[in-house]
Amino acid sequence: MTTDAIVPLRAGASFGVGSLPHRSVSKALDFVWSSTDIPTIPSLPRRSPAEGMIAQALVGIEGVSVGQYGGISVDVSALDVDHFITTDLSSDAYGAFAAFLETFPVRNKGAKAVKWQFVGPVTLGMALVRIGVEASIAFPLALQAVREHVSALQEEVRRATGGLTQIIVLDEPLLDEALELGFHIGSEEVIDLISGALAAVSRDNINGLHCCAHTNWRAMLSTGASVLSVPVPSVANNEDSSELLAAASRISDHMAHGGRIAWGAVRTDGPISVNSERSWKALMDVMCSLVNAGVDPVLLRRMSYVTPACGLATHSDAVAEQVFAQVRNIATKVGEQATASRLTLGS
Repeated sequence: MTTDAIVPLRAGASFGVGSLPHRSVSKALDFVWSSTDIPTIPSLPRRSPAEGMIAQALVGIEGVSVGQYGGISVDVSALDVDHFITTDLSSDAYGAFAAFLETFPVRNKGAKAVKWQFVGPVTLGMALVRIGVEASIAFPLALQAVREHVSALQEEVRRATGGLTQIIVLDEPLLDEALELGFHIGSEEVIDLISGALAAVSRDNINGLHCCAHTNWRAMLSTGASVLSVPVPSVANNEDSSELLAAASRISDHMAHGGRIAWGAVRTDGPISVNSERSWKALMDVMCSLVNAGVDPVLLRRMSYVTPACGLATHSDAVAEQVFAQVRNIATKVGEQATASRLTLGS
């Protein structure tokens, strides 16, 4: 972890993960400013396919064209890893991002940080491979694109917010697939790609890594990300439970050195529960398992964020409201437990 950022956020503070279902930018901005402790810059792929995470990252790369409906075409002969990649906030790919920054002075009521997300280089590289780019070009180009876009957007956010701390999370939904035998690049190169992209986040901000698929704790911890954003694993699942417990010592070290876990406490991949009780119990089961494995209970709660498990673009606005209401409820409980633990232990 390489950050000098010190942000006075309460234990269990909540933020969003990625995409939202809104088609209206103004309604999406109303939503993100009222739904979580840390306002999250939204992505709205239903407003425009250009705001999908792959299309957004490909805009500005010479030789790559993104069509009106998100279709991608590539002129392989024009691709150049060393060519400058532009980040144009006036393009349709950044409609919601730009609107968030433009309205920040009016909407901000004392935020301590802002959070935003961008696709990671492994997932972006795989997207390039799937449209015909050789892996030897696709993955270096993806790394370059992510680094340059993140650097440029980071500066835009800094200017618009007056230097507010940014939590910048790379989204790698294909990470687990990339670590399988037979993938286009080796597992060490996968880790190096992600670490190289995370390094584009300046030390006065906080970098993070999100994977909404199966959590490979060893790989995620090896990237050096300060925030690990993962779905709450099921302790009833033998594989999930054994992997969690095997990583307990490293998770403890991660938190002891300032790292945090953003627990995706409310699942978004099926029917949404009517209340947060089942999600709360699942999170408590995980925390109890980690405490039993030697993780300090106060540290565990103090260094936890709470989020949805993944983005919500495929759901309705009403479902998004329901999910975030549950996230807020769970986040409040985690914060209350952390406070009670500190008072009990006199710390």
